[in-house]
Order: sequence, then C-alpha cells, then structure tokens
Amino acid sequence: MALEIADGKEGDFLSLTGQLQALVRRKGYGTNQLLRDGSHPRRYYDIRIWRNGDAAARAEADEDIAELRKALTKAVSATPLVDVAWAVEIGLSAAGPWQERRSAPDRRQPKDRRQADAGRAEGNRRSGLDRRVGPRRVEDASRPNIVDAARTARDRAHASYSNFKVGAALETADGLIITGANIENATYGLTMCAERIAMFKAVSEGHRSFRRIAIVADTDRPTTPCGACRQVLWEFGGNLEVILADLQVVRVRHQLKDLLPHPFDALFLE
Repeated sequence: MALEIADGKEGDFLSLTGQLQALVRRKGYGTNQLLRDGSHPRRYYDIRIWRNGDAAARAEADEDIAELRKALTKAVSATPLVDVAWAVEIGLSAAGPWQERRSAPDRRQPKDRRQADAGRAEGNRRSGLDRRVGPRRVEDASRPNIVDAARTARDRAHASYSNFKVGAALETADGLIITGANIENATYGLTMCAERIAMFKAVSEGHRSFRRIAIVADTDRPTTPCGACRQVLWEFGGNLEVILADLQVVRVRHQLKDLLPHPFDALFLE
C-alpha cells in the first residue's frame, strides 16, 4: 500500500519499518519491502511478499507485527492511497502492475520544492548534481554525521596498488553507523570494496535492517558502487538511500532501485 508520512515523522517511520522488515524475515514469513516514490518525497510503498498462503495468514495474525503496524499509523498523515495486492509464492511480479484499486483518483501533482540559493550559506547550497525535488535530510546533531564517518573510514583504506581510497558508512534502522574502507590485495581479485566491507561487518554483528549508506572518494565526479556492491547492498538492505560525496561536499543522492533497477534476489531461488 502507499503511505503518506507525516511531517517530521520520517525518522520514526523508517525505524519502525526497519524493525518490521527484520521481524518478518526472522519469522520466515517472507519479506516486507519499502520503496520510496521519487515524485512524492514523503510517500512510500509498503510491499509485502510472503512465501506462501499459509505464511501470509500467520503474518496477518501475528501480534508482534500487528503492534508494529499500529505504531506505524502514528507516523502516517493520510490513509493508504492504494490497496496493493499481496504477492505470494513467486513475488511481486505475480501481482502484475501492483493491481491498484483506488477508491478515488489521486489528482495531486508533485510540487517542485527546489529553492533558490539566494540567502543560503555556501555550504548549504544545492550544487547542480544535488538539485533534488523534495526536502533535504536534516542531520540529527546527537548522532555521528554519516558522510563524515565515511570520510574518516576512507583514511583507513588499504589501497597501496591503485591509490584509490574509498570510505563507506552504513546506517542501521536504529541509527547505528558502521563503516568500511576498500582493502586491496596483491592478488587483485581478492580486493574488497568499502561498501561490501561495511555491509558484511554489519550483518556479521547481527544487524538486518538499514536506512542508507554514504560513499566517499576523492574524485571529480561522484563514485557510484560497483555492480557487485549494488547487488550485495540490495540483498541485505533493499532500497537504501545512497549518498555520494567527496572530501568536501555531498555530490548526489540516489535510491538503490535506481542504480540497480532489476536486481536478482532470493525470490528467484524459491
């Protein structure tokens, strides 16, 4: 279903959905994925993909899941816009084009909320590569800055052969930041990227739900994750926000689904 998030509640919403995703996977019901609508900054699609009909019924009756969904309603500003058919057995593709059943047409048009740079401090201006529709994320001063964490991680990279240092910082659903840096090997094929190191560290420490990842390199244009990293990030993180930065500024932000539009995942193996 499509959900409109209340103003200022996105952090709570993402934390609760992260807990829900981890719970659904841990209990073996299937997956509960979250997709962000690029045209509506605060609209998310809640996609539920169950292993089979019995798993769907058990998930529906699960009191822990019901409690989390009840808490989620406090972060939602509007009733669901779209009732999306639950996909069973072979995944989302089986549900066709989400089989929308709208009770009323959604005539709202996306608003261009980009603002002029006039009056902005230099460090707060939106560069050409970062002119996005929608509000910018405001960092919580009580938590480490995810981009700064990636910059610090980059300093620990072992890149003696290429001298191409990359740092990554991965944020879990509960706000913990886990970092990684690229580690090269004389046998080049054994080299590991910063993004995969951060994700493998997180998973090995028991984390199963994530919000976003920041990637930092000292390059003239944004350095995107390689194909292998995109696949691994999708496997464990789903549709993460991917923040690309250099040593001074954030250059651009993507959703992982835009960098990996047709991923291969566990649904193909069932």
